[in-house]
Amino acid sequence: MARRGERRRDFRHEDPDLGPVRIGVRQVVTPDSRGKKRVLQFDPSQFACQMLAAELADEWVEYIEVTSRRTGTASGHRQGLRLFCAFVDEQLAGRAPEASLARTDPDLSTVLLSWEQSLPAQWPRGSTRPGALAANIRILINRRQRHPDRDLALRLGQIAGQDHSLAWGVTQELDEFSRKDKAALVKAAWDDIARLRKRLKTGWEMAEAGGHPAEHGWSRMPDLLWALARRAVPPREMAKKVSFPLPPELAALIPDNVRTEGQSCGMRGYFLVRGLLNQLYPNERDLHAFRVLLVAATGHSPEEVAGLTEEAVEFTEGGVRLTMIKNRARRIHRRAFTRIDAVNAVQHVREYADRPRLEVSAIVRQLMDVTARLRDLYGESPAPLFLQGALTPSCEFTVGRGRLRRFGRWVKEMGVELEGRADIRRLRKSVKVEKAVAFGGRITDIADDHHEETFRGHYAQGTTLRMISGHVITTAQQSWFDKVTVGPVVLDAAAEEALEEEAAPALAELGLSAEQVEDLRSGALEMGVTSCRDPFDSPFSRSGDLCAVAPLRCLECRNAWILPSHLPQLLLFADHLDRLRTRLSPVHFHTLWGQSAANLAAVLAERTEMETAAARRHIAEGAATLQLPLAARAEFDA
Repeated sequence: MARRGERRRDFRHEDPDLGPVRIGVRQVVTPDSRGKKRVLQFDPSQFACQMLAAELADEWVEYIEVTSRRTGTASGHRQGLRLFCAFVDEQLAGRAPEASLARTDPDLSTVLLSWEQSLPAQWPRGSTRPGALAANIRILINRRQRHPDRDLALRLGQIAGQDHSLAWGVTQELDEFSRKDKAALVKAAWDDIARLRKRLKTGWEMAEAGGHPAEHGWSRMPDLLWALARRAVPPREMAKKVSFPLPPELAALIPDNVRTEGQSCGMRGYFLVRGLLNQLYPNERDLHAFRVLLVAATGHSPEEVAGLTEEAVEFTEGGVRLTMIKNRARRIHRRAFTRIDAVNAVQHVREYADRPRLEVSAIVRQLMDVTARLRDLYGESPAPLFLQGALTPSCEFTVGRGRLRRFGRWVKEMGVELEGRADIRRLRKSVKVEKAVAFGGRITDIADDHHEETFRGHYAQGTTLRMISGHVITTAQQSWFDKVTVGPVVLDAAAEEALEEEAAPALAELGLSAEQVEDLRSGALEMGVTSCRDPFDSPFSRSGDLCAVAPLRCLECRNAWILPSHLPQLLLFADHLDRLRTRLSPVHFHTLWGQSAANLAAVLAERTEMETAAARRHIAEGAATLQLPLAARAEFDA
């Protein structure tokens, strides 16, 4: 069931449905990532194994049609089909025309296996393409054997029905931008937008002050801008009529390499007209700044942001409501973004000059403002927000959707130094990571514009989240480790005498009351190997119950107190552990008694040789014996 504000729909473009073709050149019509239909063709006659190519092409057409796959998937299957048919032509040579999925001779099963083994050498190590291409061809072959009226060679069907032996490879996850890099991108975007607005404002003011070049001449910028703004002179004609050399203000519009490398007048005229149009309309490069800001402000994907149209924007009293379409996921998201404060959004432009703030309504208003004239020229409704004015190679002015390519070039031109790859998708991941940190890792709240599985598999791999997860795990492990490994409190003779002082300041720090000190001194808390501060507050038993593991685990307990009088018992317990060490495997002994043995060794190491010798004499005289439960006399290595 779709979440609130999300609806599924068919995103296919309203182009004429050409339909699949299964005779001659095969073709399929599939929607691309923007929902526009694309036509993909495959010609079996290009291969010597024309019969085999036609059979696989028919399966390809039917598979794409039935499953409604998108252009990327259909193109991937076509690529595998072409590579396999070319390999068959090479391997079978003169017998390639006889190749068919239904024939056992020539045997295509061995050719299929040889082709799959040759694929990894054609791509970089770890690439996912070899495994995907092998799977695509097997999908087409398996479709044929599921139809009883279509013959398929038995051996080929058995091979294709199994999984291929190629490694699937790994994809390199994009890491998010650091907070420093994100802030640098946002600042650069606002600076670029400020320059764009100033450029367009100056350009239209000059156009208003100009006149027709036929009357005023072809060497003044205001007159040329006037002609382009009113479409009084076609760009191609203007490129021919402008005379050279140009005035400095017009020459500055031509790129340096074109102006200085002795290009023809026609080439220089083309770039001059393009520079003049840039004074009136935003180009593709100018749109990168708006996309950066909207991705950083909304947290939605670049695809959704760049696909915004006029009807997708609804300004409200508190901000703006956007309807964003994610074609890849076939989802529609309706999100309301409130303004930071109640003043007019246009006033925020001054505030961004020294401290940029990401306010969606202000960004959208500025985007609609700079593309308003292009939307009037677009001729379709609803018009996209990301429109660009461009000059075709034939010197014709066109208005179209901004393709927003060369993001890395924009970053370089803005002088932003980023760590790692310059990819706009990393900015989207930065926002998702910040959201994850803010919500404390609640995936249901973080994955509000895609599936939870998508977050776990794609966005949860960010460096920040890994560090946070590692910190949480380390903290939990340390807390558990401190409770488990904390050993008993060991007192020497001087420390034991200090317990007799009624006003000993160390009592409060040790967590002992006067009654507990008296019980320790009198032996009332004696547990065998050690004494216990509180046998009814054991970390190994429920609170209030008598400790069930004493004296076997006393050396691992934080409640244990070891007095000098416990030395004979400790020596006897050490001898008991030595006997267990010889009977048990190292792994089993370490699991059961490793911590006790380590703590005991540390306690005995603090005793002097004289104290140890006296304790041994005490044991030899029979004055001390080790009292252990009956269960401690048997060990089961299981």
